[in-house]
Amino acid sequence: MITPVQRAAAALLVLLALFATVGPLAWPDHAAQDLSRFLEPPSLAEPLGRDHLGRSVVARLAHATQLSLLMAVLCVATALLVGSLGGIIAAWRGGWVDTVLHGLSEAFIALPALLVVLIFSAVANGDLWTLYVGLALAQWVEYFRMVRSRSGLVLAGPAVEAAGMLRLGPSHVIRRHLWPELRPLLTTMATFGVGSSILALSTLGFVGIGVRPPTPELGLMVTEAFPYYHEAPWMSLAPVLVLTILLIGLLSLRNKEAGL
Repeated sequence: MITPVQRAAAALLVLLALFATVGPLAWPDHAAQDLSRFLEPPSLAEPLGRDHLGRSVVARLAHATQLSLLMAVLCVATALLVGSLGGIIAAWRGGWVDTVLHGLSEAFIALPALLVVLIFSAVANGDLWTLYVGLALAQWVEYFRMVRSRSGLVLAGPAVEAAGMLRLGPSHVIRRHLWPELRPLLTTMATFGVGSSILALSTLGFVGIGVRPPTPELGLMVTEAFPYYHEAPWMSLAPVLVLTILLIGLLSLRNKEAGL
């Protein structure tokens, strides 16, 4: 049953998604500087004012929200696809295929996920493509291990054995037996993964090793606004509020999928 809190969280996520979609169209130039408008307070034309370089804060926030959501969804989709396919293949084929894939996953587990992201971030020097690869690599193992374990149980069951005797083929097994079993788990993990990716990307930007200026990013916006907090608190509060809404909303949706 959907609670009022979950409805509110879903509504806020929809509003943020609309802001990330429409905002960059309404405020397209996030890098335009006008030093004569240094720390200009909010107004009707500029709902969040201007930053220390005279740039539109709402424009930068819209582009940063869009970047965070797109990167997070792309990273999770890649990790889910690679991990799920690898897990199904390992459980289905067994033997040396399972040994090789399992050994590869163990090698990644030996490295903390944050370390993997940090290594790729250091190499990336602000390049979005390399950051995307690092975040995806840090997450695929979770999907692989879960899918491999659950698929092994399903494939060893009598229903799949009967499907094999009837020569129904792999597509039937995946569609009728594996997917119904894996879908709730993958949905919950993906929802949590999106939140983790957004938080990781913001953390990297906050400490200065993620996306490089002038590209707007939520964590980077917080760092840039800190020296001017007393003069213009809205500059740092706006990205923090967006991050809070995103993470709480995704957490509420995850609890719904998990039946909590």
